Amino acid sequence: MSGALEAILTPRLAGLGLSARELLVRDAPGGLDRPGIQSANRHCRLLPARDGWVALNLARAEDRELVPVLCGSEKEPWAALKGLAAGISAATFRDRAAELQLPVAVLGECMEQDLAPVDPVCAPRKVVDLAALWAGPLCAGLLARAGAAVVRIESLGRPDPTPQVSPLLDARINADKTRLALDLRTPQGREELYQQIAKTDVLVTSARPAALARLGLVPEKWPDLTWVAITAHGFHGPGAERVGFGDDCAVAGGLVSWESGEPGFLGDALADPLTGFEAAQAVLAGQRGLIDMAMARVAAAYARRLA
Repeated sequence: MSGALEAILTPRLAGLGLSARELLVRDAPGGLDRPGIQSANRHCRLLPARDGWVALNLARAEDRELVPVLCGSEKEPWAALKGLAAGISAATFRDRAAELQLPVAVLGECMEQDLAPVDPVCAPRKVVDLAALWAGPLCAGLLARAGAAVVRIESLGRPDPTPQVSPLLDARINADKTRLALDLRTPQGREELYQQIAKTDVLVTSARPAALARLGLVPEKWPDLTWVAITAHGFHGPGAERVGFGDDCAVAGGLVSWESGEPGFLGDALADPLTGFEAAQAVLAGQRGLIDMAMARVAAAYARRLA
């Protein structure tokens, strides 16, 4: 983490009694590398295209399996990807990868998110946490830290991998929540979820709109609910169904370091913790209704401040 980023974060975190290092740190299997052209967790890389830079994240096994389809080559995946990117524009590489539902970004492609002021109004009474991985659960965990009663929904059909791959992070962001295991593949599980939502003030999600709609979750169904929708590129608009994780979303926002004319990752999946914090801050500052919190746009907001 850069000293400049820490200086920006410190006053924004003061109201929650957090340091920048506490916010941004996580444990990972096999440890973390120093970020550079390759991300700290070794899953995401920056690749030079004909007219710019792209980031591709191969965090999931199914993503790696799609590389030959994308490249038309059985070469070593990163060698094949580097060769493909070098011969086409950054936007073309992104569009081809996005068609395969791969987490991909063009460096600095998105606009910035408006960030809430740091003066909190009040914590919500009850929160339902339906999110997974880092940003959404962190948001709900910070609301619990501020005094909210948080019910964490643990999907039996699609469990969050965080307790297995980052147990210390899981303990830090989820320890203050009541855990409720539900099988959302069944009508009974979905009905119990609806009952929980009906009794809450704030719902936190991290899935794309289409996946939530398949569960019967659409904002219009709960018009009085504050719904924190954390996504890679936005809950509405052309990017709503794009896949993204913390490292590629940081690149989309331009939140990178530069050395000898080449970009590098500035930290570990930075868009995740920054978005989790900013989403919680938006709720504490009094925002209501649908809070559309895109990780790439939050990264862009911090990139502008660093610039």
